[in-house]
Amino acid sequence: MRRGRPPRRERGAAVAEGTGAGLLQLREELRPDPVSSPGASAGAVPPSDCVQIQGSWKVIGVQPQKTGLYEYKVFGVLEDCSPTLLADIYMDLDYRKQWDQYVKELYEQECNGQTVVYWEVKYPFPMSNRDYVYLRQRRDLDMEGRKIHVVLAQSTSVPQLVERSGVIRVKQYKQSLAIESDGKKGSKVFMYYFDNPGGQIPSWLINWAAKNGVPNFLKDMARACQNYLKNT
Repeated sequence: MRRGRPPRRERGAAVAEGTGAGLLQLREELRPDPVSSPGASAGAVPPSDCVQIQGSWKVIGVQPQKTGLYEYKVFGVLEDCSPTLLADIYMDLDYRKQWDQYVKELYEQECNGQTVVYWEVKYPFPMSNRDYVYLRQRRDLDMEGRKIHVVLAQSTSVPQLVERSGVIRVKQYKQSLAIESDGKKGSKVFMYYFDNPGGQIPSWLINWAAKNGVPNFLKDMARACQNYLKNT
């Protein structure tokens, strides 16, 4: 099984500007190590917000003021998948089309001097599919001796990728992923995630899907990592 072309680490000044605040926020989340001691990072979360354990994953929901939707922080460990390979697989859009069953369409396109990702997600009938247009950036950081692979993504709008009939455009999307070694053969993972899929879906259903979907996505990515190793 072959993966696509190696992802570039930098995506240009526009990405750096759009995700700079996200990188600063992520640095704070990673002090101290949120996976080894998730309670330390979660200390700023008010008691009224949801904290749940799903298998080996800790899911923290932080509710914004107006939307009724939760921003999620997920902490956990993926065993037997190295941080570098996990980050490479996360960035590899061609390979993702092979292992992510919810991908309808996924590709990169150069728009106005920057690389933009278009992503259409399959939704169950009778709901309409959703699509995303976003910028992303990968950085490899050294934080007090900890090597951390960071990927930041945020929705954007470009005239070349107009909204499609029958598909709802997700205009509020933000994701931060941090991966580092667990000291063995695996990876510690921290993910911040928020999107507002729009339409007429009740907020409680969106929250339920996001709360369960993020850990499940990371587990699927770990399986993709294992399958890649078996076929190379």
